Amino acid sequence: MTQGKERSFIFKGIHPRLAIGTASDRYSGWLGQIYTWERYAGRIKRRTKKVGGCGFVEEILPVDSVREFFEHFDILELDFTFYRPLKDEQGNFTQSYHTLKAYGTFLNPGNRIILKVPQLFFAKRVWRKEVFGENPHYLDADAFARQFYEPALELLDPWLAGLLFEQEYHRKDDRPAPKKVAEELERFFRAIPSDSRYHVELRTDSFLSPEVFGVFDRHGIGQVLSHWSWLPSLKLQFSLAGRRIFSKSRELIIRLMTPRGMRYEEAYAKAYPFDRLVEGMLQNSMVRDAVDIAREAIKLGVRANIIINNRAGGNAPLIAQKLLAAFTSAFSEAGKMET
Repeated sequence: MTQGKERSFIFKGIHPRLAIGTASDRYSGWLGQIYTWERYAGRIKRRTKKVGGCGFVEEILPVDSVREFFEHFDILELDFTFYRPLKDEQGNFTQSYHTLKAYGTFLNPGNRIILKVPQLFFAKRVWRKEVFGENPHYLDADAFARQFYEPALELLDPWLAGLLFEQEYHRKDDRPAPKKVAEELERFFRAIPSDSRYHVELRTDSFLSPEVFGVFDRHGIGQVLSHWSWLPSLKLQFSLAGRRIFSKSRELIIRLMTPRGMRYEEAYAKAYPFDRLVEGMLQNSMVRDAVDIAREAIKLGVRANIIINNRAGGNAPLIAQKLLAAFTSAFSEAGKMET
């Protein structure tokens, strides 16, 4: 890897209705690709992350590196808000609030952020005091508004492109009927503040159902297409929804998270330290499906946002290069870009 940066890592301005970005940022493995070494000398922090019983030392760049990130990408998904609300139950600001506020000081006009909603408000079960059990705040509309939505808008409203609700995977022996899930989601989205930027990622294939899609349609909620461990292919997810775009804002989010059939722990361990593509990890069908669906969305006048995680193949910027090459080839074969 060179000490400088190459123009081959510029993924902006491909098409007015196409944005490529990543899930999280600040990875030291992207130095020489997205980030310039000299800017962060002496400012890289280290932390140990436990995954699958093993400890991995991560090196994290400072928040101001987001300015350089947006020299390369059109959109960024911030994931740290998934783990803790912006305010606690007493209304005190959390560390997530202060980190998000710091991001806001370095954003420029035109930068676009997708923010993950805390799992506290969308997961049926969560870890609480080392016990995995029922979540008393599941689909708590008031708490969602007070502890996350209102402070999020206060900090990032001009840059906020999407609010992403990620629903955890439900095992077959503990899985409600799609109709019940739809009823719960209907009550929740009817109760929370109306916003055209809501998007939902369903990680249980049986919930990709007409009942649930009906809720999305009524409330203008985007269906997130996710290339993830236990979900069907991106194309099948899109087909199950009738190839419809439900989002009121006419935005589609495609997330490239992990190889299909591979657990999070295995994907993380293989991809670490996120500075290269891992042989045999990247699934070509993921790239092909993402490009095909994005092109279809563009033809429909929808903006397609493709979000890449390191765990999908080892290094998000290098995966983005694969996407860029596929888009260039597809548009070239078509003779011109869709406009």
